[in-house]
Amino acid sequence: MSRRRFRLYSLDGFRRRLASVDGLPQLCVLGVFSGLITGGLMVGFRMMLEVGAMAFMPEADPEAFEALPAWLRSSLPVLAVILIGAWMHHQPLAARQIGVSHVIERLTYHQGRFPLRNWFTQWWVGLISVLGGLSAGREGPAIHLGAAASSGLGERLRLPHNSLRVLVGCGTAAGISASFNTPIAGVIFAMEVVIMEYTLIGFMPVILASTIGALVAQVAYGSVRPFQMSGVELESLFNLPWIVLSALVIGLMAGGFVKLARSGNVVQRLPFSARLALVAGLVGGVAWWYPQVQGMGYDSLGQILNGAMTLDVLIALAIGKLVLTALAVACGIPVSIIGPVLVAGGAMGALCGLLGGWWLPEIAAGPEVYAMLGMAAMMGAVLQAPLAALMALLELTHNPGMILPGMLAVVVAGLTSRQLCGCDGFFVSVTRHGLHPLQQPLMQALSRVSVPAVMERALVRSPRRVTRAEASALLDERPEWVVIERSRDDKPTLALKAASLARWMLEHDNDDNIGKDGKMDLLEIPGKRLDLAPIHLQATLSEAFDRLNTKHVDALYVQHGHRPGKQRISGIITRDAIERYYRFRNS
Repeated sequence: MSRRRFRLYSLDGFRRRLASVDGLPQLCVLGVFSGLITGGLMVGFRMMLEVGAMAFMPEADPEAFEALPAWLRSSLPVLAVILIGAWMHHQPLAARQIGVSHVIERLTYHQGRFPLRNWFTQWWVGLISVLGGLSAGREGPAIHLGAAASSGLGERLRLPHNSLRVLVGCGTAAGISASFNTPIAGVIFAMEVVIMEYTLIGFMPVILASTIGALVAQVAYGSVRPFQMSGVELESLFNLPWIVLSALVIGLMAGGFVKLARSGNVVQRLPFSARLALVAGLVGGVAWWYPQVQGMGYDSLGQILNGAMTLDVLIALAIGKLVLTALAVACGIPVSIIGPVLVAGGAMGALCGLLGGWWLPEIAAGPEVYAMLGMAAMMGAVLQAPLAALMALLELTHNPGMILPGMLAVVVAGLTSRQLCGCDGFFVSVTRHGLHPLQQPLMQALSRVSVPAVMERALVRSPRRVTRAEASALLDERPEWVVIERSRDDKPTLALKAASLARWMLEHDNDDNIGKDGKMDLLEIPGKRLDLAPIHLQATLSEAFDRLNTKHVDALYVQHGHRPGKQRISGIITRDAIERYYRFRNS
């Protein structure tokens, strides 16, 4: 056997394993490659930020806006929105979608396939928004770039869509892990925010990808966490009531942030250029006095946790950074919100800690404690992702003593944002049925499995009219179904139960019902028939279920191959087969 044929057979077997529910080892291998790719992309993104900062930032630090002259740091947002606006103006509306929302949208409605044009847009907007002094983070670009590249690997291998779904989660987890050096938080974020479910077959590849992504980042930048606060403790449980009140305030702010960011329908009445000018003017105006609101803000967050931030700067960060980030999103500039949300939450928590220390100086914990809790509470409330927020708190600060008060703060803030403000999470929109498609149990279960795992493979393809000898030859192959070509373009649109054909031939061993041309009409054979519509071999059961409903047919014939005229039928999948699978998996 030639090397080429051996490679093709091996790859085909690899794909078949991934199409089933037993392809976990193959997915784990892909998870490792996903972590390597995403980690490399994240290192490349950070290096490009540093190279860009060499042009005008002191010591090539992309966060050193405080060291710039006031006129320069206030002018940078104007230049940034001009560059972003010029790029977006020449892109179609669909190509302007980037970030975590785009990842979830592609996973929900496009089987985890990503357009290349949006990928390049993410590079441009991500770099310009941070270097240009807008209130933006690098986590959104890391997630989008990693998820799209990982999915692209699966598309290159022509893997089934259920495998692409896992690879999107791998890229997401590795992006967060490489960005923050938080592998556990990356895994939880991917499962809780993007994939929106916890499964064994998803967990293991995602864990591997997150681990490898963190290792790649550590090789490039070392293993030091950005905020090391291991010596800080709560000291007294009498702080818990004040923590609850602080979390309530943070939850209200988180709800306000989501409401403002989603107010795009209001500002959409303004021309795009006017919206860009509004964002540039406000960011530049605030940055004249408070440059800490610009960029990612991780240097400011470090100062907050070390107690080296003045009261007025804390207020500017807690309110100004939150408002400027939300306004940029509402005006159509898709900046990353995760980093700014953490910084604003830390600043608001520190303000609550200062107020608590003034009110109860003997028992109140230090502002740095409340700053850490504020980070987790704001992140959990905005994203409606409590576990991801808690893991981020633990890994960012390396302080397990904050877990108990952190759980309380995250839950109170999340409930406040959801119940009092009606916010279901920044990246999730509730459908008219009450649940996002990725949260519906039926669609979750069906999206994990590709159609080859359930389809009926025992079939033969036949024209509508055949001779008795041709019909006998078809039955000699012991098929379950006979797929009949009845349209002018020879596309199969009907399936006949093979048992019905066999029974008819036994009952009619003479030449009755045979036409003058010596052929029988398979459409005239009494028996069970199914109307058919096509679906691709890479599709998942959720896609098959949707197609059955939208096409109003009884079954689907599964096509294999990409070249026109070269496609072959691999099997048939019926509604009954999907329902049997779902009942079996949930019994």
